Amino acid sequence: MKHFLLTGATGTIGSALVPRLLADRDTRLTLLVRAPDDAGLAQRAAAMRPWWGAESADPARVQLLRGDISLPRFGLDEAAFDALAGSTSHIVHCAASVKLTMTLEQARATAVVPTRTVLDLARRCAAAGRLVKVDLVSTVGVWGRTPGHLPERALPEGREFHNTYEAAKWEAERVIGSEGQGLPITVHRPSMVVGERGSGRVIHFQVFYHLCEFLAGGRTFGVMPELGSTRLDTIPVDWVADAICWASMHPETAGRIFHLCSGPERAIALTQLQQQVRQTWKARGRRLPRLVRLDRGLIERLVPVIGWFSGAKGRRALRGLAPVLAYLAEDQGFSNPQTAAMLAAAGMPVPDVDSYLDAVLAYYLDTRAGGAGP
Repeated sequence: MKHFLLTGATGTIGSALVPRLLADRDTRLTLLVRAPDDAGLAQRAAAMRPWWGAESADPARVQLLRGDISLPRFGLDEAAFDALAGSTSHIVHCAASVKLTMTLEQARATAVVPTRTVLDLARRCAAAGRLVKVDLVSTVGVWGRTPGHLPERALPEGREFHNTYEAAKWEAERVIGSEGQGLPITVHRPSMVVGERGSGRVIHFQVFYHLCEFLAGGRTFGVMPELGSTRLDTIPVDWVADAICWASMHPETAGRIFHLCSGPERAIALTQLQQQVRQTWKARGRRLPRLVRLDRGLIERLVPVIGWFSGAKGRRALRGLAPVLAYLAEDQGFSNPQTAAMLAAAGMPVPDVDSYLDAVLAYYLDTRAGGAGP
């Protein structure tokens, strides 16, 4: 029987991975979950059942392990960590904080520290004769501010980043390259992850949804930068989870870097996304102001003024605007021909944005008032 350790099971990608991994009856899971105590762990598990599926309630197949990725050995003692290594055959690490406003130290604690822990665990699994595969989830953001169409390969030295999240993920990939030699590792770089095809369902509303609110114009009184020809690479969470699950079951993918993204040809133009967002918002009864185009630098200087007129709720929403504006400043593409070809051959062609965008926007508008998940 395959025994997976999965980190990030309460996150966007991890929550979608659990039911897919459990679909294989020869698989059991250990889910690393952060909680203050055992009672808190049970509460988190109960809240996650709708996302993990009914099979996750089977104690013979799913074990919850209380831990913290920011701590060495996930906060486990040496004996517990060794015991985990002795039983684990597959590791899927997708836990991380995607906050764009962390300090670099905070970002490293949720990216670099757990990467080293996973590599340590993998080496112990290998020494115990158990290790089959390691799948590590990174981000296309490791390319930072690099212009052009960015390839499916390891990273060069030196880089500028939009935020500390990208910088820490870049450092984590450098750790994989320098300290993960000899281990059967696949690195997955998703782009901007959105809801599922068909339903739009997703457990957390992350950067894409903040960007959509910005593009709608309501929070900035219509003030908007010129969008030019900039395109946005998005990808639905169910396809990302399908790809990672498939790779985890295929040891021959070790050594590869997968760009789990739309690719330059399928990425949506921001002008088109803005038009669709505003049409959807208006169709749901949202009153939106007429757009006024200004220089991006001027908008950044106007944010405090806009916040003053917006009140407390508006100021909270605008705090995350600076990182969003940074993404609008550059037109990047993420090349994925090797990934796309391999996954298409496995029956998972890269989906077109038209196949999921309507559902993604509708789900967000239908559920955002009460939150999307636990």
